[in-house]
Amino acid sequence: MKRTLILLAVLAATLASCGTPKEIVYFQDIKGETTLRADKAEPIRLKPTDQISVIVNSRDPQVTAMFNLPYYTKSIGSSQSLTAGSALMSSTQTGMSGYTVDSDGYIDFPVLGKILVAGLTREEAEETIKEELLDSRQIKDPVVIIEFMNLGFSILGEVNKPGRYKIDRDRFTVLDAIGLAGDLTINGRRDNVLLVRHDGTKDHTYTLNLMDARKLYASPAFYIQQGDVIYVTPNDKRIRESTVNANNVRSTSFWISLTSLLTSVGLFVLNLMTMKM
Repeated sequence: MKRTLILLAVLAATLASCGTPKEIVYFQDIKGETTLRADKAEPIRLKPTDQISVIVNSRDPQVTAMFNLPYYTKSIGSSQSLTAGSALMSSTQTGMSGYTVDSDGYIDFPVLGKILVAGLTREEAEETIKEELLDSRQIKDPVVIIEFMNLGFSILGEVNKPGRYKIDRDRFTVLDAIGLAGDLTINGRRDNVLLVRHDGTKDHTYTLNLMDARKLYASPAFYIQQGDVIYVTPNDKRIRESTVNANNVRSTSFWISLTSLLTSVGLFVLNLMTMKM
């Protein structure tokens, strides 16, 4: 009888102190040195409402100036045209002018007029504009540089810095996205990261497991696309902590109270039995 009561008290204490084990280690399937290869990255392709900057350079800055939108310096707010010598500097200006891809997939380019860019990668769009410039016979040696301006993704749930972040390059992975968000919290499920992707007509959902590197790298959602939404689901511990009723059977306080009661009852019974003996 004594042994049963002691075991009961220990079991209750164990139930109160132990929750669902936290799976917090990434890439648990990797042992030692391993080579991981992701599927070929699906390049980011321009869509309506995307914004891009287009810089045209050549040996003749006076000619290229008419193909470049003005940019606005942050300090004085003045408008200037881009030249070959200022291209690197101006690419970092927050007030730089850009083009918005319209609903039909075109941008309205200076001198050349409407140019179709929707469905093109950044490199393809650069080549398309370069060919248009050469065909115009107004510039002999154009160099076209396109940068993304408003492409981004959102990350929500159990991360340290949820919010919307900018995609500033091609081949941007879900690991890059998590890094920008300050990593998952201790209460985020590494095996159940949800990614929602809109393809223009419908939404697709993907479940990512950060603990399984091979499956993660093989997922079509490993590389981020513009407009993706990432949601990191909470683990059981976080769900229990968010219970509205503090006396709910799933709450931590309930188990602590139950443990305390069982321990007290067990000790009381043991004392009575000891006194009788």
